[in-house]
Amino acid sequence: MTTSPEPQVLAERQLCGLVNGLAQRIAEHVRNRAAALGLTSSQATALREMSGPMTMRELSERMCCEPSNTTFVVDKLEKQGLIGRHPHPTDRRAKHLVLTAEGTALRERLLGLLAAESPLSGLDQQEQGVLRELLERALTGS
Repeated sequence: MTTSPEPQVLAERQLCGLVNGLAQRIAEHVRNRAAALGLTSSQATALREMSGPMTMRELSERMCCEPSNTTFVVDKLEKQGLIGRHPHPTDRRAKHLVLTAEGTALRERLLGLLAAESPLSGLDQQEQGVLRELLERALTGS
């Protein structure tokens, strides 16, 4: 006699619902904090991910979006004086995206707002580390 897969299916469905719910809360949190700074959530995500000079491709990967969408977001941030495009130091074909002084200051304000009352703030650093490790394992399948 085989056992029913129903308990496993139910457990996975519940887990998927929790992960989706957390993702929605995080997206809403980013959207609200971005709006407080006059940014879209995509612009806020780009600024959050700009931890240093990087190519458009690198930023696209960090933002988990298509390069054309990243280009649109970067164009807007550049018009606002928050990001500049500079020659890449080792690749003549590429440009390096670099935060301006104003962009760096706004990024710092954004990071502070994102940290305040984050959907993950109910977890201490160790718990967040465990959650990160589990999610990474689930995503890589190992």
